[in-house]
Formats: sequence, structure tokens, C-alpha cells
Amino acid sequence: MDLEEFNATLVEIKNDEGLLDFCRKWVLHGTPYIFHAREEELYEFRKKIACGLHVSFHEIFITGSAKLGFSPHKGTEFSYDSDVDIAIISPSLFESMMGHIYKFQVDLRRSRRAVDERELAMYHEFLEYAAIGWIRPDKLPLSFKAKELKAGWFEFFDSLSYGKSEVGDYKVAAGVFKSYYYLEQYLVGGLRSARSKAIVELKK
Repeated sequence: MDLEEFNATLVEIKNDEGLLDFCRKWVLHGTPYIFHAREEELYEFRKKIACGLHVSFHEIFITGSAKLGFSPHKGTEFSYDSDVDIAIISPSLFESMMGHIYKFQVDLRRSRRAVDERELAMYHEFLEYAAIGWIRPDKLPLSFKAKELKAGWFEFFDSLSYGKSEVGDYKVAAGVFKSYYYLEQYLVGGLRSARSKAIVELKK
């Protein structure tokens, strides 16, 4: 399914139940575009992430344009400028990472952390994502990333990027969802926006 077919199907959906079914069928299910006809390499890539983060193999999903071959939101094809986005569904990893956030938040409240206004705004954005069940380490203040996560999280995904893993010459980025429910709700929200945009385009 290409972008035009995707949008044409999307605009015909009448309710959230239909959007959820569409999400499961086309956005979550099936072999990602980036691994078309490369099932064995897909397995090895997911296995590396599972072993590296100590999560279940089945908790790892490739999302975004690397999954579909295009971005419904941006209206662009997957290219070398695109990231390979990974969604990890792991309650245990989510809680473990939030433990680090707790320590950071306590120190911040006690003014033992120096965070400028720009970093504070970024941290608030991070908290907004966490409130909907999604940890995005890229939204943490730089000072936090350097101390608590960079040595582990970012170096790990750097080791899978730009020709150093089965995905090829792309940047690999990842976030952690508290449960499958939160991932589905996030994706359905994106589809709802893409559907509205596609309807507007049709009316022009």
C-alpha cells in the first residue's frame, strides 16, 4: 500500500473502532518496509534490541515511515533522511526508567540540579509524553541525558545506526511504552490527524 492508497482508505473510515482496526492491520501488523523480503535480518535486529535492553523479543515494534514506507503525517516517502523509529512495549523497562526520572525530579525540586529555561521546557514536554504512557529519552534535558541515560540508552542505539546493524545506513531512535494500549492509542491519534488532513486535501 502506497501513501495515496493509504489516505484513500483512511478517509473512508467512519469511527475510532475502524481506525483501531486499520492501525492494527496496516501500521502494526506485517513486515516493516525497511525489511521487505529480509525476514531473517528483521529477526536478528529485533533480537539485538531485546538482548541489549533485556526485554522480550515480542515487545519490539518498528513504527513510522520505516514500517509503512512513507509518513502519513509529513506526506513524504521513507528516505535516508528518515529515522528508523522503534517502539518498545515494556512495563518493567518503563518503571525502571521512571525510577531515574523520580531521582531527577526530587533533585530538581530541591534545587540541586541546574536546568536552564530551554531544558526545563524540554523536560516538561518529556513529562507530557510520560503522562500518556510513553518515555522519550530524547526529550530529557541534556544534563540529565549525559548522567543517567546517554552512556546506556543513546550509545546502544547509536551502535545500531548508520550501517552498524541490519537496518542499514539510518539513524535508529526508540521510545518505551508502558503497555500495548498506550502505543495503540498514540498511533490511532496520529491516524485521526492524518485522516483529517487527507479529508481537507480532498476538498481542495
